[in-house]
Amino acid sequence: MAQSDKLATPATRQLKMFNIPYGLYPYRYEDKGGTSLASSALGIEEHLVIKTLIMEDDSGRPFIILMHGDRQVSTKNLARSLKAKSVKPCDPQKVNRLTGYVVGGISPFGVRTQMPTYMESDITLIPEIYLNAGKRGWLLKIQTVDLLKSLKPSLVQVGI
Repeated sequence: MAQSDKLATPATRQLKMFNIPYGLYPYRYEDKGGTSLASSALGIEEHLVIKTLIMEDDSGRPFIILMHGDRQVSTKNLARSLKAKSVKPCDPQKVNRLTGYVVGGISPFGVRTQMPTYMESDITLIPEIYLNAGKRGWLLKIQTVDLLKSLKPSLVQVGI
């Protein structure tokens, strides 16, 4: 599916503002389906679907972490990388307040609150990735280089 005005979210508006080309890919959203459901519905490898997680350190400072859909974040290694005592996922209400998105539809683009962004380093090895478009049941496909240029994430190795 080509870029379309059918879906306008803060994420797609920011991509347009940055002149970043993207494609929109709908799928039937189901609670707790996650990246496994999305990748299966679109016929792509789950490894190419990048989840956007909102976490916080032991001081309550929130941040974004981008991780392959088929991997988990090692909170121990992430805390060590950030020189924090610990990190944990933010609760859904805080996620909504910080991003403007609901869990299951979080995009790293167009968030309400600017936060540091971290990304699993080997995502850079994939030319095109799929991310949430800012609404449950919609993924967007972009060139990884465009994500790197626009979000300027710090690279970490915390996937397990």
